[in-house]
Amino acid sequence: MNPEEREELARLLPSPGEPVLTSDRHDLMKDLLMKELTEHTPELLDTATAPGRRARVPRRRFAAIVVPLATAAAIVAAVLAGTVGSETASTDAEAVDLLHRIAEVAAAKKSVPVRDDQYVYVRTQGSMKLSEKDIRVLREASWTAVDGKRPGLRRVTVLVGPPFRHRDPFSSYSKGTHDMRLSPDQNVTTFRELQALPTSPDSLLEKIYADTKGEGQPRESAALEKIGDMLPDATLLPELDAALYRAAAKIPGVSVVTDAKDYTGRSGIGLSFKERDGRTVWVFDRESLDFLGSADEALLDVGVVDKAGEPPAA
Repeated sequence: MNPEEREELARLLPSPGEPVLTSDRHDLMKDLLMKELTEHTPELLDTATAPGRRARVPRRRFAAIVVPLATAAAIVAAVLAGTVGSETASTDAEAVDLLHRIAEVAAAKKSVPVRDDQYVYVRTQGSMKLSEKDIRVLREASWTAVDGKRPGLRRVTVLVGPPFRHRDPFSSYSKGTHDMRLSPDQNVTTFRELQALPTSPDSLLEKIYADTKGEGQPRESAALEKIGDMLPDATLLPELDAALYRAAAKIPGVSVVTDAKDYTGRSGIGLSFKERDGRTVWVFDRESLDFLGSADEALLDVGVVDKAGEPPAA
C-alpha cells in the first residue's frame, strides 16, 4: 500500500479517542479502591462511612498498606485485567489429593455448639507494611458477635513498631496494645451466615463464584481469597470446613509446598494458590493436618466465648 492509499484509508476510519472505562467498570474501580482503603486503615471506619455501595470487606486481618496512588493504579490494572482472558492453570493431582485428605480430617472433628449471644474469638499474627522502612508486626484478637447484631472488639498488640506519636495517622498501630470497637456490618459474613452455606462442594463453589463476581480479578483468585477468609471461623463448623477444602480442590492452579512455614515460623506442609497479588501459601501441620494459617498470617487460636474481651477457656 502506497502512502497516498494509507492516508486515504486513515481518513475513512473513526478516531480511536481516549480510552475510557464504562460506567459499571468505573463504579467497580471506585468500590475496589474504597475496599482497599478501608481494609488497610480500619480505624477510619470508626469516624466515617464510605459513600455509596460498599464492596465486600474480607475477614483477612493483615495486609500490606501502600501509597494511595500506587493502590489506585494497581486496582485499575486489576479491573482492566478482569475483562481479559487469562491462561488456564494446570491441576496438580498431589495437591488435590492433599486437599481431600485435609477435608476428611476436618469433617471428622466435633462441631462446637454456639449461641446467638456469644462471640467468635480469632487470634492471629501478621504484619502491616506502611513503607519499605516501616513494617509493623501485629498480634490481633477479634471478638465478633455470632449473630452479627452486636458490637464486637478488635484488640491489636503491636510487637514491632514505633512508639506513639501525636498526629500520626497510624497511631492505632503504634507499639503497645490498642482496642477498637467492631461495629455490626451487614457486609461482613457472620457466623450464622457461614452455618447457612451449602456443604456440597459444587454448590458451595458456585455460590462463592456468584458472591465474588465482579471483583476485578480472575474468578478463581477471588474465590480462593474468599475461601481463605472463611477458614479460621470455619474450623468451628466441620462440615463447612471440609466443603471449603473440597471446593478449593476444584479450582485449578494449586500446588504442594513440601516445606512451608506460617508467619510465625511454624513448619508444615503447604498448598500454594495464585491470588491477584501473587501466590499465597496455606500451611497445615504435617501430622494433624490442622490449618496453621498462611505464610502472611498465622492462625493462633479460634474459639467461642460469652463476652468480648475474654479468651476461650483452656
